[in-house]
This record gives sequence, structure tokens and C-alpha cells, in this order.
Amino acid sequence: MFEGILLVDKPIGWTSHDVVAKLRGVLKNQAGRKVKIGHTGTLDPLATGLMIVVVGSYCKRAEEFSKMDKAYDVAMKLGMTSDTADAEGQITKISDHEPFIEEIQKVVEQFIGVIEQTPPAFSAIKVNGKRAYELAREGKEVKIEPRKVKISYIKNLEYKYPNVNFLCKVSSGTYIRSLVTDIGKALGTGAYMSGLRRVSVGDYLIDQASTIDELINSDLNEKLMTKA
Repeated sequence: MFEGILLVDKPIGWTSHDVVAKLRGVLKNQAGRKVKIGHTGTLDPLATGLMIVVVGSYCKRAEEFSKMDKAYDVAMKLGMTSDTADAEGQITKISDHEPFIEEIQKVVEQFIGVIEQTPPAFSAIKVNGKRAYELAREGKEVKIEPRKVKISYIKNLEYKYPNVNFLCKVSSGTYIRSLVTDIGKALGTGAYMSGLRRVSVGDYLIDQASTIDELINSDLNEKLMTKA
């Protein structure tokens, strides 16, 4: 037993590694032995929401799940930028301009479809064999080549300056921090990602996920899902 996937609602402040480490201990206690476990794509500590955790032989299928499209609830703050593109970084004031919602809507629409995106310097992408964020923390210049990603939609736009919220669906490999930064540049106001919640991965929805506490206090065999 102990084969399949667990849908986890990751809390803020936890790394993806933290989630796997906690559940590894729970699985070992319940199975009476070590059970293989892994995740299917990093979700930043500041982000919350759906993580797919693979258990047992499903660890070999991690890439299958990581390549699925993902949807996010995104919060961004206008008028400022961050060197990490999120609330953890060094914040710099850029502009006092308060755009109309129509301006934001028009700019956002430019990003729907296949676009070229440069991942942030503070990311786990390897540059010359080293993680980009390690080089960035050392103050070294990080050159990452742009890549093609697909933004299926950006909708449910809500706005009260300086805060913008929207729902977006994107292809695997898309960086929401970069999307927010690029929207801020196009608006001329600057922007950084102030909040992020992953609400779906492929056909799997956040409503199907369990919190860490719920998983700790349940029989994980009953929570595991299998996929043909």
C-alpha cells in the first residue's frame, strides 16, 4: 500500500521540502517502514495552496504531474519593485502613478497567449551548474535566457490602488513573479508579487486538498489518490 498522490494545501512559510519531510515522518510511522515520497514542483515559502506529493512508485511519475498547467490567485502591489520580485526582497519605490483599472486591464491582456519570459534572478534555475538564487545572494550578475511560456487566461481582476488581484492559468515553467514584474514594467508603475495561492494543477483542485494538520491526523492510505 501507500501508493499514489497526496493533494496538500501548503501553508505560508513552509518550503516544499518542509512538507515532504513532515509527511515522510507520518508515512514511516503509519507504514512501519520508510516510504518513498517526493513533490512535483517547488512552491515558494511565501506561497500557499495546492502541492501534489507523490508516494511510493508514483515518485517515478513526478515529472508527469509537474508538467501540468497550473492556476493561481495572484496579489500584486503597484508603485514598487522588489529585487526578489516578491515581498521578501528589498523594496524600492518606483512611481506614484495610480492607473485606472481600464489601463491595467489593457496591459494585462497583452500577456495572454504564448509569451517570452525571463525567470527571476532569485530562482532555482541552474546557471553554469549553480542555482541562480545562490549567485544572486552573492551579489553576482545572473544572466538567464528568456523562455516561451503560455498564459491561458488572466481574469477576475480586482483593483484598489496599490493592490491588484487576479486569477491566472499558466503552463508549467511559468514564473508568476516574472509575470507580475513584466506587468508592472508595461504599466510604468513597477510591481511586485505580494501574495500567491495555487488553486489547481491540471484537473486537481485546491478544494480536494488537505491541510498538513488534517493529513497528520488521518490514515494517509485513505487520502492517497491513484491515477491510471
